[in-house]
Amino acid sequence: MSERAGRRKSRGRDAKRAARQQAQVQTTAFIDRNIPYFDVLNEESLELIEYNADTVLEEIGIEFRDDPEALSILKDAGADVDGERVRFPRGMCRSIIQASAPSEFVQHARNPARNVIIGGKRTVLVPAYGSPFVRDLDEGRRYATLKDFQNFVKLAYMAPSMHHSGGTVCEPVDVPVNKRHLDMVYSHIKYSDKPFMGSVTHPDRAQDTVDMAKVVFGEEFIQQNTVCTSLINANSPLTFDATMLGAAKVYARNNQATVISPFILAGAMSPVTTAGTATQILAEAMAGMAFVQLVKPGAPVIFGTFASAVSMQNGAPTFGTPEPSLILYAAAALARRLGVPFRSGGGLCASKTADAQAAYESANTLQTAALAGVNFMLHTAGWLEGGLSMGYEKFVMDCDQASMIEVLLKGMDMSENGQAMDALREVGPGAHFLGSAHTQANFEDAFYRSTVADNNSFEQWSAEGELDCAQRANVLWKKALNDYQAPELDPAIDEALLDFMTRRKAAFPDKDY
Repeated sequence: MSERAGRRKSRGRDAKRAARQQAQVQTTAFIDRNIPYFDVLNEESLELIEYNADTVLEEIGIEFRDDPEALSILKDAGADVDGERVRFPRGMCRSIIQASAPSEFVQHARNPARNVIIGGKRTVLVPAYGSPFVRDLDEGRRYATLKDFQNFVKLAYMAPSMHHSGGTVCEPVDVPVNKRHLDMVYSHIKYSDKPFMGSVTHPDRAQDTVDMAKVVFGEEFIQQNTVCTSLINANSPLTFDATMLGAAKVYARNNQATVISPFILAGAMSPVTTAGTATQILAEAMAGMAFVQLVKPGAPVIFGTFASAVSMQNGAPTFGTPEPSLILYAAAALARRLGVPFRSGGGLCASKTADAQAAYESANTLQTAALAGVNFMLHTAGWLEGGLSMGYEKFVMDCDQASMIEVLLKGMDMSENGQAMDALREVGPGAHFLGSAHTQANFEDAFYRSTVADNNSFEQWSAEGELDCAQRANVLWKKALNDYQAPELDPAIDEALLDFMTRRKAAFPDKDY
């Protein structure tokens, strides 16, 4: 290669790098909502669900299993503890939550420009979580590896619509179960500078997450600020287990946020009715959030819910149907009345591939979550097969939908430019607006431009290979990974993280649990 050609190539790389950096600067850290919430229940109905949830807490109770400390904390606070069954006096959980739980909080990223505000009229979009399999058009369905995990962290970092790096974006099964959390947390820190979620599969793994965050942010900063948000699932119906309780205590005592989230397949893990399921969700979430506040008043909590339905024919989970949407709308309103941030939604589907079923089901859930007012939208991108698979093409397609959500939630532009009176005066009757000064001034960002949709003529589409949406997404995720450049990480911090991981992995043998 000639010296001149080398310089041209170098200038080309520099230009591309500058363009990517400019694009990152223009990316919003989260969405500020400017449209009203969509409510399906009136005041009387919401009050009835709240009354019924308190009845569940008072008469039936919640089991807190295999955690004597948790039972002691709850008993000292005034709950009735009978073995592992805990019953709460009417109004107790609500009063504890409203006394100390923040209505919103900042989750700090290692890049301050990426800090997110969770709560209020904001929406933070987060990748899917927890899949043991991955899928792409080239290799099909297979067990996820650490390489896949790193790829999805990179894709989320590159995606303007993803405000958060997520947590277990897929489960890297090529790393021992009891050590893979170290690699996952490190990957979030190394390959992205967006906020991330921590491990909850054992209290020690939650503590490892906190300790690694201390390396990045400093111990004093951690105690005063939130840098990690983690998912604590209720073991529905009406149960919290020791694993989740242990992780919740670790995060609360270190001032880190927890998403207290009933995981419900209605008809199997809750009643078959939407009102009955909403009642159970509220009871479980309030019990968990109150517990966290008793562990450390003021620790950030998010009212979470994952509610789907099961087929009454075969018991399989279904997605994108009307009933979970109604439950989501109700839960969002209940969270606002309680005064805490809300988590739900995402691009949920039961489809095995990124096909029409996946698109319809995911769009239904994404739109519902956007209209309901979800603050922390876990599973926004990548979800396939009821959460068993993380799809590369599906991730790209969902990110496109997520970008549309941001445009929708921003609402209508009512500025002088948005009113477009000058365009109406210029064009007048019977002409067209394509050549007007207003159109020329606004054409670059006048309408949302999909990254994956094809709007060309049949002839042009045919000449370009007759690619469907998934095939176009396949090209895009490969290009994104090829163009990826890691955000800068202080070498001393990187070295300290690697040293911590080496010491922790050497401290105990590999296990598959």
